[in-house]
Amino acid sequence: MRRRSRTLEIFSISFLDLVSCGFGAVVLLILISKPGEGEFSGGIDEARDLMGQITRAERLISDLEDQTSMVEGQLSASKNLAGEMENTIEDLDQQKSSAEQAEAKALDDLEGLQLVEESLNRASIRPNTVPEKRDDEVGGIPVDSDYVLFIVDTSGSMQRIWGQVSRLMQKVLSIHPKVKGFQILNDNGIHLISSYNGKWIPDTPSRRKGIFKAFANWRSNSNSSPVEGLEVALKTYAKPGVSLSIYILGDDYTGSSYDAVINRLESLNTNRITGKPLARIHAIGIISRGATDRFGILMREVTRRSNGTFLALPQQ
Repeated sequence: MRRRSRTLEIFSISFLDLVSCGFGAVVLLILISKPGEGEFSGGIDEARDLMGQITRAERLISDLEDQTSMVEGQLSASKNLAGEMENTIEDLDQQKSSAEQAEAKALDDLEGLQLVEESLNRASIRPNTVPEKRDDEVGGIPVDSDYVLFIVDTSGSMQRIWGQVSRLMQKVLSIHPKVKGFQILNDNGIHLISSYNGKWIPDTPSRRKGIFKAFANWRSNSNSSPVEGLEVALKTYAKPGVSLSIYILGDDYTGSSYDAVINRLESLNTNRITGKPLARIHAIGIISRGATDRFGILMREVTRRSNGTFLALPQQ
């Protein structure tokens, strides 16, 4: 009897069913067990916490950066303010030093002017007749003139003590018992009040007050030489029969010669008939720092030849 050969099929339908059932069972076990579900849920919560912490940290960092920027700005402003304050302090120190120097200079000049005022107060009041021989040591100033004329150096060195100069001029006027009129010129012959050029200013209290108010603000060019002003005064105001006293206030003389100037001034101040001076010329030398003795040299001789007096402040 012949045996039939059977073909063996591995992947038969039964085998596939068996495999499918096994795979299904595995999947079912996986679905039932849900491995890692607790760990996954915990990880989300922790992540949320970490994100919240990170967000809060970022906000804190941003706030700190803003505060740091604000503090840096305040620090920069403080440094700038400190620098400005240092510069201001330096400027104030310089101004203080300049003010102290100016005050010391003004005090020195004031002391000198006070000496002149004391000399004027001690001046003797003489009659109209002038003795032939004067006592040069005493040098008393006669104050009996009807008219007074001032010639004032208006240079910068004199302007620094302008208030004291004004008070000195008013003091000179006050010691004259009677003054019919007065006049004020600068050392170049320029009149303080141009409308009174060639005329006398009436000496009344109100007029005197107004004139010296204008004098306080007077600024005029000056070459620190009284010669020009004295020539204008002698040619315009010195006349026979007019009792005139001329007061020259200055601190320097910038001219080149003495003899020619002195002789010319003496000629202008001489009465052609009597041969005597037409006006008494007095001078007050305000010797400032840097000034020479040239003003004193010239004025001593000019005042001597015109029966006047020269008063000099000590060297400042």
